[in-house]
Amino acid sequence: MAWASLKQREAPNLLRRRVGWSFMLFTLLFAPIVARLWYLQVLRGEEMRLLAENNRVRLHRVQATRGTVVDRYGRVVIDSRPSFDAVFVPEDAGDLSLTIENLASVLGVSSAELRHLVERRGTRPFQEVLVKRDLSFEEVAAIETHQWDLPGVSLQITPRRSYPHGPLLAHLTGYVGEVGPEELQRDSSYRMGDMVGKIGLERAWESFLRGTDGGQQVEVDSLGRRLKVLREVAEVPGHTVRLTIDLDLQQAAHRALGERDGSVVAIDARNGEILAMVSHPSFDPNWFARGIRPQEWRALVSDRSRPLMNRAIQGVYPPGSTFKFIVAAAALEEGVINPFTTVFCPGGLSFGNRYFRCWRKGGHGRVNVHEALVQSCDTFFYQVAQRLGVDVIAVYARKFGLGLPTGIALEHERSGTIPDTAWKQRRFRQPWYAGETLSVAIGQGYVTATPLQMANAIAMMATGRRFRPRFVLQVESPEGDVVQREDAEEIARLELRPTTLKQIRDALHDVVATERGTGKKARLRGVAVAGKTGTSQVVKLGKERSKTTRLPRHHRDHAWFVAYAPADDPEIAVAAIVEHADGGGGQVAAPLVRELLQEYFALKEEREKRSYAQN
Repeated sequence: MAWASLKQREAPNLLRRRVGWSFMLFTLLFAPIVARLWYLQVLRGEEMRLLAENNRVRLHRVQATRGTVVDRYGRVVIDSRPSFDAVFVPEDAGDLSLTIENLASVLGVSSAELRHLVERRGTRPFQEVLVKRDLSFEEVAAIETHQWDLPGVSLQITPRRSYPHGPLLAHLTGYVGEVGPEELQRDSSYRMGDMVGKIGLERAWESFLRGTDGGQQVEVDSLGRRLKVLREVAEVPGHTVRLTIDLDLQQAAHRALGERDGSVVAIDARNGEILAMVSHPSFDPNWFARGIRPQEWRALVSDRSRPLMNRAIQGVYPPGSTFKFIVAAAALEEGVINPFTTVFCPGGLSFGNRYFRCWRKGGHGRVNVHEALVQSCDTFFYQVAQRLGVDVIAVYARKFGLGLPTGIALEHERSGTIPDTAWKQRRFRQPWYAGETLSVAIGQGYVTATPLQMANAIAMMATGRRFRPRFVLQVESPEGDVVQREDAEEIARLELRPTTLKQIRDALHDVVATERGTGKKARLRGVAVAGKTGTSQVVKLGKERSKTTRLPRHHRDHAWFVAYAPADDPEIAVAAIVEHADGGGGQVAAPLVRELLQEYFALKEEREKRSYAQN
């Protein structure tokens, strides 16, 4: 009985011990789980909530459509089109390496390249990586077909820049490209993969063309595929930029120049508006919009004809005899000659131990300043230059805007060279020699200018005023309201005596209007044209001038022609240069300008008739 009572008392103690050990074991087993839950839900609760939400709801940026660019009459020059892009969210991939391999196989790209894109995307979770732009129909179909093998990969429609006229306006409009590290650092609103203006109008007017991005809150499934849009903020398209360019005239200038290397610039002499600007050879900006391929880039930069260079503002050439109207103006103003001063031209001039040839072997006989311009007599200007001196010539050349940037809103414009004694001392640490002044008088030697500068100079001769060249008329909002207007900006006035202006203008008129004029091939029916031819040497030749066709192409002369019309009431000024031409300015460049002017006045008449009929 006592033993039974003892057993009954020990049983509860044993049970209590077993329960205690069980509780301790339970505590040891579940303590880490509880601690983990406390860590995740308390210490990192907010972060985990955001991650869970991001696994279902994503914020998707909607890129704004870049603004349209139109010509002065509203015809589209640059537009945007819809494009399918492949994007990848690595967090949705599961097996990242396998997904990258599958995606590389579907798109036909390097898996190493894809890994590099993923690695440089940044640290923000669930950030989309742009894998490939502007997919073909076959690539879109392949991604849709293999969607289960490509978790985290999706297609998005984005606006892609389109240049419907290809190379026609490439140097003026420029192109877009993917934003670079410097741009990302400078402006935090850009994201990796964004397209921004790189050169030309696209870069200069980026702030207006860019627009404002929108956004979407979207629900996705376990593969990262979009299920529905929960909330949306609409994007705001960029502004429309209206150019001064006349697309018809641009095409006419392009046709006139053809496949020859060179440049044609046409401006409104009354206000500096650029009506046409052609540089050849050119390039296709659509290559850059879709992402230029390595072989395409290598072809462009290795091309010896330099298609990326805008010859209108970056090509510096000796202006040749087109420079003579400036020298003539200086001589008349300084009184070293008058309209009746004559010089005998036997075909050249001996100076020191060198013979300076005139372009006409037999010479021009006795000529005054009028005939010297009309027939482009070199000997007359050799003698005039001796009387003027290089420093005086330089002063007048700069009055016409040579040796200075025109101020056009394009990067990397070159200013050319107008030499004087101080310039040579700075540049070469050498004195100026009198014989060098003779070369300057005919636009050779150290003298260089761009086609845009020469167009500006002949326009100034025509009107007496010089304007800052501009290629934008106005900026318009997406609703069509004018938000910024680009007005004419007069830079300088030509302070010459009326008699000097008349003397030079009459001579430039006769360069084209008379049979003895070197620019007669620019003559138009019903419209008086004034102009000046020029043939600039590329290399120094001997005493006897070789025929052009016997020289290597890169040693042949450049052919120039500058003109304005109508001669008595100037509207349009043109400068054209053909590099390494098979003839002089009167033979090669003057017919080119004639073709352009003929198109200009034909278009003007047609538009006036249409406007009259509508009214």
